[in-house]
Amino acid sequence: MIFNRYEWRLVLRVLFLFLALTATAVIVVSSQPMYSVITVPLVIYSVLDLIRFNKKAQDEVNQFVESIHYRDFSRHFDVRKAPNELKPLRKGFNDINTTFKLISRERETQFHYLQKILELVDTGILSYEQETGEISWINEAFKSLITIPYLKTIHSLEKREPVLYKDVIQLKPGETKVLSITRDQQQVKMLVTASIMRSDDKMYKLIAFQNVSEALDETESNAWSKLLNVMTHEIMNSVAPISSLADTLKNRLQSPEITENLEGVDLEDIELGIDTIKRRSEGLLKFTESYRSLNKITKLDLNKILVRNMFENLNSLMTPTLDKKNIELDIILRDPGLAIEADINLLDQVMINLLVNAIEAVKDREEPRIILSAEVQNNRTLVKVTDNGLGMPPELLDKIFIPFFSTRKTGSGIGLSLCKQIMLLHKGNIQVQSTEGKGSSFILQFANN
Repeated sequence: MIFNRYEWRLVLRVLFLFLALTATAVIVVSSQPMYSVITVPLVIYSVLDLIRFNKKAQDEVNQFVESIHYRDFSRHFDVRKAPNELKPLRKGFNDINTTFKLISRERETQFHYLQKILELVDTGILSYEQETGEISWINEAFKSLITIPYLKTIHSLEKREPVLYKDVIQLKPGETKVLSITRDQQQVKMLVTASIMRSDDKMYKLIAFQNVSEALDETESNAWSKLLNVMTHEIMNSVAPISSLADTLKNRLQSPEITENLEGVDLEDIELGIDTIKRRSEGLLKFTESYRSLNKITKLDLNKILVRNMFENLNSLMTPTLDKKNIELDIILRDPGLAIEADINLLDQVMINLLVNAIEAVKDREEPRIILSAEVQNNRTLVKVTDNGLGMPPELLDKIFIPFFSTRKTGSGIGLSLCKQIMLLHKGNIQVQSTEGKGSSFILQFANN
């Protein structure tokens, strides 16, 4: 009904103008110009009134369009004070603004909700426009993982991480790839996934970075454990008969019928060969048996351990060796009450192994020094064994925890592998930071409950 009232007002104005123009035309045709003094002003008035009528509506529409353009949905059009012909228009604008405000509020709520979710997840998220490379979104997990506080464009990543930048640019939508970066002299492995999305006629590439170092370490440890089970079983089954056969042959050589038919030199050579076979077989059996310890540990006797007490016990145990080699051992512990849940016997084995390695690393330094320290970072307790030894080149950092691998000629390659398995059983991990020529730091990570 209101709309019809507006329509009738417009029709009446047009009809009035039509009548005025008709009257003026009749006067002109009938050659009675005196009456035009009345009709011409009526025509002019009708035209101006129609223009004014439309201009009011146009001004209202322009104001509404301006508010929409600047997303000012809070603007209210006063219906009560508006002319009758504009009341329905203003009411319609207010209804549209109310709807827009509701939609905007819902979208803002959804955006903040999504933003909170993306900030809470451990997965790093990076989104950028494909055409310009402009970054549209990065979350805190990405900044922490890549240690980059800000990126304006994806191309800015090239200066900081050229290899990572190249891999990210070349990663195709739907493709997944494991990439590695170095952080604080540590190799961090990431599972990187890419996808494409379209918004406002623009194409965005979304990249997800997930730290999978610990998961890969555990998988790798399980794989090595299975391999060692098979290898030790097969080696011992093959070598044990050889050692037994060597014993049998040596006993047979003592019988008179054999010694009488052989000269003394030949007999000595045969005995020497058999002794060598027996000795090497026993050495191989002993070597293989040592690797069984990698798979014997299955259960933990967990107790609350004060790190201070553990450091003091290690200091007492290692002092004679350290004094003999003139090595300084420092203990740094800011929180004397710092404690961890661990199996003290297994943890002592790990710490002794790391200290023995550190002693070996600093033995040729002019001022050999080893530091034991512990602190809490990111809800994890970190126990560190740091030395000022020779350090290791970057290409060795990924290999030192692999069974059979050793940087020393006399090393068996079992120590650090065993340390890693023990830490994985504790639901923790062990990492190494090393700079060639400056020293190394082995870090035991324990999750705080």
